[in-house]
Amino acid sequence: MSVSCRFATAACAARGRAWIRIALLVAIGSVSAPLRGEQPNFVFLYADDLAAWAVGALGNPQARTPGIDRLYAEGVALTNAFTTTPVCSPSRAGLLASRYGTELGITDYLTSGEERNKGLEPEVPTWPKLLQAAGYATAFVGKWHVGSMDRHLPTNNGYDLFYGFRSGAGISKDPKVEYEGKVQTVSGYTPDILADEAIRFLRASAGTAPFLLSLHFWAPHANTSNRTPDGDRTWLPLAEADWNPFRNLDVALPERRHPGLDVPRARRMLAEYLGSVASLDRNVGRVLKTLDELGISRDTVVIFTSDHGYNMGHNGIWHKGNGRWLLVDNRGPRSNMYDHSIRVPAVVRWEGRLAAATVVDRTVLNLDWFPTILAMAGVEIPGGTVIRGTSFLPLLQGQPLEWRTSFYGEYRQLHQEQADQRMWRTPHWKLVRDSRPGMDELYNLASDPGEHVNLIHDGSTETVRAVARLDKELRDEMLRIRTEP
Repeated sequence: MSVSCRFATAACAARGRAWIRIALLVAIGSVSAPLRGEQPNFVFLYADDLAAWAVGALGNPQARTPGIDRLYAEGVALTNAFTTTPVCSPSRAGLLASRYGTELGITDYLTSGEERNKGLEPEVPTWPKLLQAAGYATAFVGKWHVGSMDRHLPTNNGYDLFYGFRSGAGISKDPKVEYEGKVQTVSGYTPDILADEAIRFLRASAGTAPFLLSLHFWAPHANTSNRTPDGDRTWLPLAEADWNPFRNLDVALPERRHPGLDVPRARRMLAEYLGSVASLDRNVGRVLKTLDELGISRDTVVIFTSDHGYNMGHNGIWHKGNGRWLLVDNRGPRSNMYDHSIRVPAVVRWEGRLAAATVVDRTVLNLDWFPTILAMAGVEIPGGTVIRGTSFLPLLQGQPLEWRTSFYGEYRQLHQEQADQRMWRTPHWKLVRDSRPGMDELYNLASDPGEHVNLIHDGSTETVRAVARLDKELRDEMLRIRTEP
């Protein structure tokens, strides 16, 4: 069977199963919103390790991101979007279930070793499950990384089809890809391979709406197998079209030089990172072009965001929440909750329904996608479902809405420094409590948005009062999470 026939057959079977589910669920009263022709399709584009500062539309002149920039020109930009945990697995679980990692037992990136039994359990409500139950044909393409056991897979968490990777480890060329329980090496560059499969699903599903396609790219994550001769991480190999613009470019680092920064290494890494971003973006453009060619752009909500942010020389480190020093004399770990680790790019395009080239500057979280997507679909959340997010659809529509200004974040590290961190962030301040003695942090974001000066031991009246207030809000939120169902 050809790949395209395979997807067409699978899509038809998925739609058949969906209709059976919807009939049964309506019969027992579990779904309040019937399947309607006006329900939109959803294409959820999810990057891995993409920082907001690495996007052209968000102010980076070195970035080559015309595809993502197109979404910002045609959609609503969420300029204060954050994740509540700055590493892969808990952020991805929060996206799907609208719960904190500590509630789901996923507090750090999952490994295939001692944590093999951890994952997003099938009894946990997720928005893909609710869309599936409401009649959507659903497909997951790409990196999963919220559990590697069979019971954790996308096909047990709301998706009819799964083509991709169970875990987080990967490579930028000739990856090993799983489909229907079989793993095989597929020749080509990983972003292209994933986009190819996503496009096949779109072509098979066009005209048979509604559908959900979750395309979780592995780029611009660094390779876990390929390394430089001295054992350093690399983003290569990349397709020539993506790498050539950066191959000999003397890139400018995104932040002022930190004392002792290994500038040559930082520039080499940044050039490769931007090349990987370009590979991601080129395939975002391919997906958007396919929607246009199929004539379903106006019928489809396109969402683009990332699992967390990234650092590249910022504050002297690289990587994300499990950061590493990027200094001449130090390559050790630096756990953090910096804004560059938790801030993500985010944009929503819904042609004809949301105003193009507009901005929402309210603080939205990865936990908010669950109720927001269901509100767009007209699918109600069943009574008794515990979620931590709130629908920001009214904000996207330009409606007034009382909204959060502060939020809680957490990161219990298991693989690097064994640190347990809790954060409370307001527009003015950020407090990070750390389980390790003497490692707490306080930043005045109003005067120091780059978080360069830790004021936790400052002793001034202003900072003492700020710590007391922020600490109370942090503890109140932790108590609420523990005591609510």
